[in-house]
Amino acid sequence: MPLIINLKENESIDKALKRFKKKFEKTGILKELRARTAFEKPSVRRRNEIIRAAYKQKTYYSDPQ
Repeated sequence: MPLIINLKENESIDKALKRFKKKFEKTGILKELRARTAFEKPSVRRRNEIIRAAYKQKTYYSDPQ
C-alpha cells in the first residue's frame, strides 16, 4: 500500500517531505529491511531485547541526583 501525502494549501515541499518521512518511519519498513539483511538467531534477538529494555529502564527510571 503506497503512502499518500496530500499537499495542503500553501504548504512548502519541505514540510510535505518531512511529513512523508515521519509517516514512512512509523511504518517500520526500513527497520525491518535492515533486520533482514543478516540472520539473527532467536536467542541473540531475545538477549538484545532484554539488554535494550534494561537500558531503557535504567535511563527512564534512574534517580536524579
